[in-house]
Amino acid sequence: MKQQMKIAILSAVAVLMHVVSFAQCSICSKTASQLGEEAGRGLNGGILYLAAAPFLIISYIGYRWWKNNQD
Repeated sequence: MKQQMKIAILSAVAVLMHVVSFAQCSICSKTASQLGEEAGRGLNGGILYLAAAPFLIISYIGYRWWKNNQD
């Protein structure tokens, strides 16, 4: 039960962090503001696309580790 609660809390945090994921570094925000609305959205999408691969890899490694230690 405790483990299910931890998973539920972590899932909720991951969903709520979606809003924070649209934050940008100062250089990216300046570039996006100069490009305009549509290009800025494209830049945001590109940043999120590039950030997704490391998160997926880390998630897969964590899942495999969790499955192997689950005795």
